[in-house]
Amino acid sequence: MTTLSPAPRSMEPAVAALATAVLLLFFIGTLGGTVRSGITSAGLNTFSLWVIVLALAAGALALLSALSAFLLALRARKETAGGNVLAARASAAQSRQNTFVTWGFSVAVVLAFAFTQLLLMNDGNIQRTFLQWDLMRASAFDVARAFLVNIKLAVISQVIVLAFGLVLAVARMVPGRAGAPLRFMAVAYIDLMRAVPAVIVLYLIGFGLPLTNLPVISRLSPDWFAILALSLTYSAYVAEIYRSGIASIHPSQWSAARSLGFSYVQTLRYFILPQAIRIVIPPLLSTFIALQKDTSLVNVIGTLDAFNQAKFYASSSFNLSSVTVVAILFVVITIPQTRYVDWMLARAAKRTRG
Repeated sequence: MTTLSPAPRSMEPAVAALATAVLLLFFIGTLGGTVRSGITSAGLNTFSLWVIVLALAAGALALLSALSAFLLALRARKETAGGNVLAARASAAQSRQNTFVTWGFSVAVVLAFAFTQLLLMNDGNIQRTFLQWDLMRASAFDVARAFLVNIKLAVISQVIVLAFGLVLAVARMVPGRAGAPLRFMAVAYIDLMRAVPAVIVLYLIGFGLPLTNLPVISRLSPDWFAILALSLTYSAYVAEIYRSGIASIHPSQWSAARSLGFSYVQTLRYFILPQAIRIVIPPLLSTFIALQKDTSLVNVIGTLDAFNQAKFYASSSFNLSSVTVVAILFVVITIPQTRYVDWMLARAAKRTRG
């Protein structure tokens, strides 16, 4: 006959969590005044108040969680003494969970204070160099308007990349000896463009094509040179993503379609590509996020994008706060896309498990 083991020890971690929460509040009270004075001297009175308020709120939550863990540990001990082992184990598990919450809040507050102190080092020069609010406000409108150029370059390039990347992927997978020349050229192009950095391709196209005096092409605007360079580079990456999706389709589906009388092109068009594209949508979105960020490289060929506009402000004010505005704009449009990719991956994994 088996017997249930007693509830695991939870009193010691709960006491440690309670001590951690008390030390955290003491830490906030001791260093909070120093941090507030440093922020105030940097000209951020409202910000300093919010820092202290948020720190105190996190410390209070940590203390409440620690008290809850301590009380649950006491309950688990009483339930163990009373012979109610199942309830004791449940209380001990909840006590450990609250203990970890306390430690998590404590680490977060300490790291936030450390980051704030980093901003305020050397009389707040780091904050004044990268986060000077008046310069950020003065440059925000022009930088945001120039950021529309980055969005335009990204959108047009993505459309071209989707089409040209698919052509490259199909060419690389053409079967038989008759398709060997196409396969060779597709592999050579993909390997070459993946080996050369995007900034070099931008430089060669942006400054090289105007020197060739080719009809129409040499007279394109810098924006179109940037679109051409980004499209040529990222088509190689997207072609490999397409190829991985096509290769993941089981060969029996090729055989079944061909046995029904469909040609190779029809099989690819109606059976293989719809499934493959559905599979590769998440990695495609990740690649487009990278393409979107690489539009900041187009400043090397004179395109007036957000980064170039920010550099004008930075050179006139000898301050990089305008460049911080560019970083914030990229963060604002990139993080939602990243979370959307994560959601799509989770949904695909759930569908696979189902």
